[in-house]
Amino acid sequence: MKQHTTNYINTFIEVAEDCPASQAQIPPEKKEKTLANLQYEKISKHPYQYSSDDIIFDCYAFKNDIPESGKQEARDQFFSKGQACLRSSPLAKRYGFGFHHNKEGKVALFPIESEEYQKLLNDPNIAKTKAMRSKRK
Repeated sequence: MKQHTTNYINTFIEVAEDCPASQAQIPPEKKEKTLANLQYEKISKHPYQYSSDDIIFDCYAFKNDIPESGKQEARDQFFSKGQACLRSSPLAKRYGFGFHHNKEGKVALFPIESEEYQKLLNDPNIAKTKAMRSKRK
């Protein structure tokens, strides 16, 4: 079974062109944790610890109550089809965060107004791609 991946290597995902935030905002807590809450918690608490695949699958597993014992099989099944990468994350589309994937493909989060965000943006040795727009042109 072919496995798809959402991982990037040495790449910076910039906020979307139509992102409304000029300063990063922590996604508001709701009764049920949103995808933005789950991604924010996982990445902000553990920078450069997880790959994009780990983050995306863990959020899916949480949302779908997949037990620990069933995770490997569920993960194989999940990645047998292409999945949306972090370019489609609400953190980059709506909340003003960029994602940096290091040389090992591990992810960290950077607020749009931060010095680090600007450094990554201006680093010629890092590939850049923008998050997906929320609205079509």
